[in-house]
Amino acid sequence: MSREALLAELRARDEGKVYRIGLGALRVDPRVALRQSASLSDTESDAIARRLRRLDERSPHGPWTRATLDLIRSRPGVRAGDLCRLVGLDLQPFKLNVRKLKTLGLTESLEVGYRLSPRGTSFMRVCDREG
Repeated sequence: MSREALLAELRARDEGKVYRIGLGALRVDPRVALRQSASLSDTESDAIARRLRRLDERSPHGPWTRATLDLIRSRPGVRAGDLCRLVGLDLQPFKLNVRKLKTLGLTESLEVGYRLSPRGTSFMRVCDREG
């Protein structure tokens, strides 16, 4: 709608409220760059492992981070509603957990489901080597 058309529409109204909503500039999501960083130093891998341990320790459902990463790695693009049943969680707690992994740059959302990011794939390779 043009400015002129909007003003004409507003002049034609004789009752009701009009709200103006302002939007800020769009910024690049910092998680995008983070998840693309596939080469992890030992320090970075250790920091991720510590963060995942803390998430596991604080979870009311018990340890979940490794199982969720393994599940997403083995079933990319599978609906969250199907994945959550495989780990015994309701949908919303499962999605919250995946968002925590996404914040660390380990997963990324697809149109349907999730996949490990390049960073997540590198981290899981380190985990696999360490047993």
